[in-house]
Amino acid sequence: MSQKSRREFLKLAGLAGAGLVAAPAVALAGHPVAGANDEELGMLYDATKCVGCKACMSACKRVNGDYGSLSYEQAKFDPDKLWDAPQDLTGSTRTLIKLVKDTPKEWSYVKYSCMHCQKPSCVSVCPVAAMTKDKITGIVDYNKNTCIGCRYCQIACAFNIPKFQWEKAIPQIVKCDLCKNTNLKQKGISACAEVCPTGAIMFGKRKDLLAEAKKRLAEHPKQYVNHIYGEHELGGTNHLYLAALQFKKLGLPELKGEAPAEFSEKIQHTIYKGFIAPIALYSTLCFIAVRNMKKGNGHAEEQKKTDDGGINEPR
Repeated sequence: MSQKSRREFLKLAGLAGAGLVAAPAVALAGHPVAGANDEELGMLYDATKCVGCKACMSACKRVNGDYGSLSYEQAKFDPDKLWDAPQDLTGSTRTLIKLVKDTPKEWSYVKYSCMHCQKPSCVSVCPVAAMTKDKITGIVDYNKNTCIGCRYCQIACAFNIPKFQWEKAIPQIVKCDLCKNTNLKQKGISACAEVCPTGAIMFGKRKDLLAEAKKRLAEHPKQYVNHIYGEHELGGTNHLYLAALQFKKLGLPELKGEAPAEFSEKIQHTIYKGFIAPIALYSTLCFIAVRNMKKGNGHAEEQKKTDDGGINEPR
């Protein structure tokens, strides 16, 4: 291959990669990120109303067990396997209730499950769109048939929610989907909210949940920390919290209002869209490697001819 043709190849490869990066970026720039969509579905968890009965945990696993491939987790004290006693969110547990003790007189229950972010990082980083956000309901859902098991969603989630089924032969990611394919589809409400005996879990549209949370803060200011967790964190979440203890003590991270998903989306869905840009880069590197290998073989052959010529010279 001539020097000119090599230069043309590298130039075309570079232009192709640059074009793939630039074109989608313009498309994204033309659609600025909108504010929070308060019409989406979500939950309001009021920790002051929770009695730790764990009915929500039981209902979640009972309703979603078959669909989500969830297993019961045996307690260490229960050789007869009568109790389901998960210690944390796992590949078999979507919803978890924990008791948090700050001091002997200050304690609270807290519920952990998917936050259903307005701008979910797990959706942004997924290279195959196995994680999706419903444009109408706002539910962040997972498609096991699309997933390639990269687990980027686990790394990207600021709340450490998605879990991987390490122990299963055909694993999948496990997280709350608001009973989208089970209880919500059949009854119009998530299983955890349906069975909660004290009303600690309220299900509905985000705007209604926010209105109720603000009403409770106004009516009982001494009962709560003056903050609705999830209203602004990471651009807003559809799973909202009220509590008497500081949210950081409940294991909920202190986060800014900006959504990192906006940045990751620009990378994941421009430079890596369709994996075409990386292919262009790898093609260029492959070409350079092959060229250098051929050049090296050519030098070796010339050296061999020189050596053979020196041996056959008459003395």
